[in-house]
Amino acid sequence: MNEKKRLKYIEALRENKLLKDLNEEKRTDILENLEEEIWPRNTCNLSITKPFSRFHFIISGRIKVYKVDPSTGREITLFILKGNDVFDIISLLEELDHEVFYETLDKATLLSTPMAVMRKWVQENPEINKNMLPYLGHQLKFMEEYASDVTMIDISTRLAKLILSNINSKSQRLELINDLSNEELANLIGSTRAVVNRHLQEFKNDGILYLGRQKVEIRNLELLLKKLNSPNVNP
Repeated sequence: MNEKKRLKYIEALRENKLLKDLNEEKRTDILENLEEEIWPRNTCNLSITKPFSRFHFIISGRIKVYKVDPSTGREITLFILKGNDVFDIISLLEELDHEVFYETLDKATLLSTPMAVMRKWVQENPEINKNMLPYLGHQLKFMEEYASDVTMIDISTRLAKLILSNINSKSQRLELINDLSNEELANLIGSTRAVVNRHLQEFKNDGILYLGRQKVEIRNLELLLKKLNSPNVNP
């Protein structure tokens, strides 16, 4: 690994949600035992296959985590992971197969190590273990809200909530999901492509969104907030 790349990865590990509280020496030692992986866009893997006997730190790119109903082929997206995220903590903790799919939405750069090595680092560095709890807590809260939303609020409100949750608070621009297909958006809120397309067109006609080719932009944030604050009771 050349010096420029090494410095880039050290900087990325400083911001990583699990490693951020380690001292510089420990982070450098960990980097020396990580292997670079480059996954092309649309690379798809099942977590119980051999590559997922490794623990991964995401440096750049987006990776969706999803489940598939084998009888219908219908998908549900659980998370979209990005830089500073990691996977797979469930396999790390339980030492069991975790039957979920992973697919890159962009070209992704990752650093990986065998699960056994990562478990050793967790045992030796209480800072990692301390940071793992809020990371897991955030994911559990996200899934709790998702289950609640799918059961109790309508699709239009779910879509508004998804969009609002991915707006950068500083730039007020939509990020992470702004270039996803309608099918990918549907998988994130438990709906279908056709239904999401209809609601996006409604948002556009209401002056809330601009819809371009694989591009969604916020036109009127106030109207979007009203949409979220006036949900229907039925999905």
